Amino acid sequence: MSTRRDEAMAALRDWSRPGRRADLLAEAWQAGETNVSALAEAARVSRPTVYADLRSRGIDPDHRPKGDSVITISPLDIEGFTGVGERMDAEYDAALRRWAAQHPELDPRGPEGHAEGMRLVALSETVARYAGVRDLLAHEQVARAERDRLLHQVELRWEALSTAATWLAAHHAYVLAVDEARIAIDMWRERAEAARRRPWFCFSPRDEAAYRQVQEAGHPALEQALADLDSTPAQTAERLGADLDQAHERRTELAAQTLPFAQSAAR
Repeated sequence: MSTRRDEAMAALRDWSRPGRRADLLAEAWQAGETNVSALAEAARVSRPTVYADLRSRGIDPDHRPKGDSVITISPLDIEGFTGVGERMDAEYDAALRRWAAQHPELDPRGPEGHAEGMRLVALSETVARYAGVRDLLAHEQVARAERDRLLHQVELRWEALSTAATWLAAHHAYVLAVDEARIAIDMWRERAEAARRRPWFCFSPRDEAAYRQVQEAGHPALEQALADLDSTPAQTAERLGADLDQAHERRTELAAQTLPFAQSAAR
């Protein structure tokens, strides 16, 4: 099923009329695609062109909107279950004792006790699975945002060279930004691959009921964040790194023409 974001990106890939590109970039951004590299690839333009087009439409690429799918990590406590693996047995025993104390008229070894025990097992295991998947998704989102921030920082550092009073220091800041962006790309790839290896699932109606409890307690659903994961993080990381290196190589050639003059001025 197509989403507004998918439709906006498809239209962007098909732009042809002069002056239409900036409108389509803005529409894709507002539809939720805030990855500048993805926008540049779809529009077949450079990242600096994306920044310029977005700003021409009143959008500041430095302030990226947070979607509803952003995962937040807050402590879990669903009927005493925290999702911490080493506590699961103790939490299960405590929950079963609480049930027995609340229902003294029922035999814990009878049908009602057995049903409650099965429900608590499902709740304990679902909360633990949820905690693991949620944490991996949150770490991927943080790494993705940092990756995009540092890639954008490279562009800002390069642009700053044009007006820098101390050119050598500004160029060094640019070189450092490139190195930080490379590291961020690799870190994001590791987080994304780890998140993709841990799918979310419910085995049974009891699991589904437990998952509803988790959401009713104020914790986010996981489906949208899972759908937003990059399907090929290794390939994306390779492409981002190649684009970064290609731009840096060209910029190094350009900077070499300025370097002798900057060195003379620094003496």
